[in-house]
Amino acid sequence: MTDLTVERARLAYVPAQPGAAPNTGIVPMSLRSVHFVMPGGVDDPAAPSGGNAYDRRVCLDLPGFGWQVTRHAVPGTWPRPDAAAREALARTLRSLPDDSVVLLDGLVACGVPETVVPEGRRLRLAVLVHLPLGDETGLDPAVAADLDARERTVLRAVPAVIATSDWAVRRLVSHHGLAPDRVHVAAPGADIAPLAPGTDGVSRLLCVAAVTPRKGQHRLVEALAAVRDLPWTCECVGGLGHDPGYVARLRELIARYGLTDRLHLTGPRSGAVLDASYAAADLMVLTSYAETYGMAVTEALARGIPVLATDVGGLPEAVGRAPDGGVPGILVPPEDPAALAAELRGWFGEPDVRRRLKAAARGRRAALDGWATTARSLAAVLGRLPEPPRRTA
Repeated sequence: MTDLTVERARLAYVPAQPGAAPNTGIVPMSLRSVHFVMPGGVDDPAAPSGGNAYDRRVCLDLPGFGWQVTRHAVPGTWPRPDAAAREALARTLRSLPDDSVVLLDGLVACGVPETVVPEGRRLRLAVLVHLPLGDETGLDPAVAADLDARERTVLRAVPAVIATSDWAVRRLVSHHGLAPDRVHVAAPGADIAPLAPGTDGVSRLLCVAAVTPRKGQHRLVEALAAVRDLPWTCECVGGLGHDPGYVARLRELIARYGLTDRLHLTGPRSGAVLDASYAAADLMVLTSYAETYGMAVTEALARGIPVLATDVGGLPEAVGRAPDGGVPGILVPPEDPAALAAELRGWFGEPDVRRRLKAAARGRRAALDGWATTARSLAAVLGRLPEPPRRTA
């Protein structure tokens, strides 16, 4: 696809209104085909993730920029699959015609170079990295090192790598020694939603994240225990099945600090129920140890909700700035619950701080990029994929 074709597709695209199905905007005859290989649980409501939400959404929006998407969801315990999952992935890739354009979710692709790399001889491959595999918190060091090496092999072999923030691009280039011109950014978009009315303007805290060590909810519990004299309540929305041991330890910690009646692990939510959680929120809190971007942050900002988050990875990009330069959030170190507690005291005790953050959040809300920007970036990368270096017999 030429740049002119991409631009024509862009001009023909009419962005959908919030809450409406995306408008493909051009006739199907003009579409090229991309095969998108993603985790088998991409549609599982019990295990939501930012990566899954991203994958699903770009499948809907890419046709507006000239690409018809064929989804291939491959079940398995990615990125460390068993033999059956490896064979299922190999079978999926073997079934694709020579010269096919293939976008692979990095969770599936990066742990199995022996399966993916040989297919680069006949397929036009691009890998979408939501989180570098070695950055997952809580991995055995030997496992993390192995996954890191496998990912490096895959990413060095494919002609295009797509990351979800400028920080992630820099991280992949420096950590894996990739050529900068082969690593591209396609940041998640956001759908502007109605302004959240909140509860009382101060006391309702919301954390939207899978309950895992990387998301650091234990640090949030420790910080909240230090400000138990303040009149807060906190709802933690997110999947509970990723690491049952961590969830159990977190529940014990909540009980030990006597916070059971004020801090609730409500499990995964979606649709209108999740919207209601955002609508009731006065402040979004996120205590991650690693994030390539932080879609929950922009989902909060899309409703005008200020953010208190850890200063890691791509989170500063997600928080961003309002057009007038105002910052709609506060960033603290990831291993410092005392700093988090201090900022919570400032939030409760300083009305001027709240007013400033809320005004900046509303300004940032109006300036957020939509998902059409994400799809345009992906379409441009797919359209520039080179032909495979050689064909198989």
